[in-house]
Formats: sequence, C-alpha cells, structure tokens
Amino acid sequence: MKAAFIQNTRRIHQLSVILIASTIMVSCGSSKNASAAKSKSSKTVAKSENLRKLDSKFDGKVSGSIKDILKDAEKYIGTPYKFGGNTSSGFDCSGFTVKVFEENDLKLPRRSSDQAETGKNIDIKEVKPGDLLFFATAGGSRVSHVGIVHDIGSDGEVKFIHASTSKGVIISSLNEKYWNKAYLHAQRVL
Repeated sequence: MKAAFIQNTRRIHQLSVILIASTIMVSCGSSKNASAAKSKSSKTVAKSENLRKLDSKFDGKVSGSIKDILKDAEKYIGTPYKFGGNTSSGFDCSGFTVKVFEENDLKLPRRSSDQAETGKNIDIKEVKPGDLLFFATAGGSRVSHVGIVHDIGSDGEVKFIHASTSKGVIISSLNEKYWNKAYLHAQRVL
C-alpha cells in the first residue's frame, strides 16, 4: 500500500514537471531553432527556407521617446527567462514588455494575449521600432509570445527584442525560421 502511494506520488510529480514545462513553452515560446540560423545571413535563410516575407518599409527617424524605450529594453539583454517574472532578476515575455513600457510611464496589460488587443493593429510593412509583435509559438492562432520591434534593417528586416525561454532577453529577427512561422500580427501602442 505504501509502495503504491509512493509510486503514484512520483507519477504526479513527473506529470507536474511535464505540465509546467509545456506551460512555459506555450506562454512565451522557445527560440532554440532561432539560434541555428546565426551562421548564415537572415536574408539568405528566409529565401532558402521559403518563408513569408515579413519586412517593413519603415526608413524614418525614431522619436526620442521610442529611443528611450529601446534603451531601457537593451539594458536587460542577457537577463534570464523566468516564468511569471517581471523584474531584472528574470522575465517572461509579457513581463518584459510591461516592465520596459512601465519604465517609460506607459501601462500595458500583463498578459501577451491582452497586449495583442491593445493599441492599433498594423500591417507588418508599416511596423517601426517600439511596435509590439505577437506570435503563436505553439502553432495555431493563439497569442503566446510578444516582443518589441528593435530596429528595421536597410533591406526591411525586422528585428525585435524579447524574453525567450531558452536564452532570456535577446534580439531576434522575423527572418529566422522559428519566428517567421510563429508570427501572428503587430500592434502599435505608442
């Protein structure tokens, strides 16, 4: 009887670990595939992988307030991922965006799915630094990850800063296979 109880307790613990791990993957996505493409240029990867063209036509100036937001975001590069985290000791994706915008006196909802309904929906061709990008990292169309547009390359490549589950706060590109396939839409909140 005692042995059966211990065995059931172990199974429950194993299931709990699996459930927590899958929740983390769905809540803010993983960027494991994103780092594999670093040795090639993002443009080449996008063409060879036959990915969606997710480029912006933005080539204008960035306002001082957006520069401040991006500077605040950059100071957290390397901060580890922490489920439910919204401090410099660890962030999840929406905790990161909330903290950065909060430091600039702008309030965002806590959950990425709620942030995805804040502001104005914009076409990817119109995104500029400071806009929010939303992703379905578990497939489908349910928002599960958010990042802040960091910069637009001269070729239109959109780079964004976000809290990834595997590498913490990093800058990624929409031309990376993982993020290109997971991309849903953009919102302008500024």
